[in-house]
Amino acid sequence: MADAVEEIEREGGSRAVKDLFAGAVGGVAQVLIAAFYKGTLTPLIGIGACVSVQFGAFHYARRAFERQNAAKTGGVLETPQPLSYGQYYAAGAFAGIANTLMSSPIEHIRIRLQTQPHGAARLYNGPIDCVKKLCAHEGVLKGLYRGTGVTWFREAQAYGVWFTAFEFMMNQDAKRNGIERKEIPTWKIALYGGLAGEALWLGSYPFDVIKSKMQSDGFGAQQKYKSMRDTFAQTWRGEGMRGFWRGLGPTLLRAMPVSAGTFATVELTMRLIS
Repeated sequence: MADAVEEIEREGGSRAVKDLFAGAVGGVAQVLIAAFYKGTLTPLIGIGACVSVQFGAFHYARRAFERQNAAKTGGVLETPQPLSYGQYYAAGAFAGIANTLMSSPIEHIRIRLQTQPHGAARLYNGPIDCVKKLCAHEGVLKGLYRGTGVTWFREAQAYGVWFTAFEFMMNQDAKRNGIERKEIPTWKIALYGGLAGEALWLGSYPFDVIKSKMQSDGFGAQQKYKSMRDTFAQTWRGEGMRGFWRGLGPTLLRAMPVSAGTFATVELTMRLIS
């Protein structure tokens, strides 16, 4: 039995490396599909790393749940048991939380660069300069990592929904057609991935609105929002419920192809390296 456990642990390590690699490839595809980014290299590295962590963390948690389910049902470690959809959500939320340490500063920098004035009023001369100036204002935690509190909530909810929706559609397709998951055609993987992207934003958009307001806010005397709670309160007082959903339409239009390409790329990569 000890030999079997050691073999499983070795396989788990190998699997984790493959998950991270497939996620990184999916991240590269995501950036290349989302052509609205200013420049390519910075988001290519940043988003590639984020998606790699998302998929790596999700599959790590999924395998932990599979082993847990096997133990509860009296099975053996070599026979993983399927997850409930509550467990899929928890694994996705774990992936989102793990991703936040990277995604929060990366998105903060992106928002600053995309919303800064043009010409002589330009505030930042690129991402490195942006990092230096954000840290100079209020330090790393309050400057570079501003908005991280609400980002935890957004990432947990967003990726909990994202992975759950995708796994549900893939599992239902395999069950409905009496096939294995690996037999599902690429166009269906892309379709389900795109729909999962829509679900991600519908389930987490208000958190993203608050995060973006905090991360585009001024510093010192120009700061409008004092905290996450204050940002929610001011948005509600000033705009009502509509304020939490403003800009959703364009986001959904972009999410479909980006998410479709990400899942299709990751799934196909996993099939090739498995």
